[in-house]
Amino acid sequence: MTQHSAVFRVLALALATSFATTCLAVGAAPPSQAEEAGAVTALPRYEEYVALGDSWTADVVLLDGRGTPDTRYAPLGCAQSKVNYPKLVEQTIRPATFRDASCGAATTDHFANSQSVLLGTNEPQFARLTATTDLVTVGIGGNDAGIAAAGLDCLGLVPLTPITDLGIGLPLGGCKAKYTRGGVDQLSQQIVASEDKLVAAFEGIRAISPDARILAVNYMDVVPDHGCFPRLAASDTDMKYISGKFRELNTMIDRAAARAAVEVVDTFASTGGHDLCTGPFDRYAEAYGLSLNGVSIGVPAHPNSAGAEAQARAVIAHLGG
Repeated sequence: MTQHSAVFRVLALALATSFATTCLAVGAAPPSQAEEAGAVTALPRYEEYVALGDSWTADVVLLDGRGTPDTRYAPLGCAQSKVNYPKLVEQTIRPATFRDASCGAATTDHFANSQSVLLGTNEPQFARLTATTDLVTVGIGGNDAGIAAAGLDCLGLVPLTPITDLGIGLPLGGCKAKYTRGGVDQLSQQIVASEDKLVAAFEGIRAISPDARILAVNYMDVVPDHGCFPRLAASDTDMKYISGKFRELNTMIDRAAARAAVEVVDTFASTGGHDLCTGPFDRYAEAYGLSLNGVSIGVPAHPNSAGAEAQARAVIAHLGG
C-alpha cells in the first residue's frame, strides 16, 4: 500500500485493542502446501511464467520465519513474501524461467512505469515480460479503485455510532459515511473508472507477450459483512459497506477480463469461511497484520501465508481444469 504511515497507524490501533495483547513469537513457518495445491493431474507445461500485481499478489509481509521480504525479484519495499502465491505456483509448475514483479501499493500505472517504494524503486512490471512469456498471472485493481485505503478507514478505536457516523476514517472508523458523503458513493465511481485501466493493462500484456496465457486473479472472500470487536475493530455498517465494495471490485475485474478476452481465476469463490472474523488458525487474512496462521508480522488488512496458499491452490486448479 502507498500509505506507509497508515500501516504504522493501524499497528498502533492494534496495540490499543485486546488483540494486541496476543504474544507472537516469530519462528519457523509451517511447510509450504505448494505440492498439495498442485494435486492436479496433467498440468500444462509453461516455460516462462511472470507474475504481475499489487500487495494481494505479493502477499506482503514484514517479517516471518523465513526472515525479511524476498528481494530476488523486487526491492525490499515491495514486501514480497517468500511464499506468495506466484512463488507457490512456480514451485508446482516449475517453468524454466520465473519472474515476480508484484509489489505492495502497485496500480496499473506501475505496469508501464516504475514505482518508488521504501528504500528503492520497482522497475515497470511490464519490463519482466518478454515475447516468449507463455503464462502471466495478474492481480491488480484494488489500489486503482482506492479500496485498500478505504478498508483501513473502516477501522476505529470505538466502532460505535454516532462516532462512526462522523465519517472521519482511521482511527475512528466510519468508512461508509466518509465515502458516501453527499449521497455519492465515491468507491463505486472509482471502481467503474478503473475498468478501462484494467482492460488497457491486459492488452498491454498481450502486446508484449502475444502467446501468453493471461490469468486475472481476483480478490479473496476474506472481508466479512460484519465487525467482530476486538478481532476486527469496525462497525457492522462499515463492514457491510466495504465487503460490498470488494464484490463490486471483483465484478469489475470480470467485466474487464471479458472485454480483453483473458481468463479469470476466481479465488473469491474458493475462500469462503476464512474471513477476518474467523479464528487465528483459520483466517486467510489479518486485520492488524499479526498472524498465527503461518506465524508472521505482515501489513494490516492483507492475506497471510495461509491465504497465499489458498490463492495458489485456486490458480493451480484453474490451470489443471
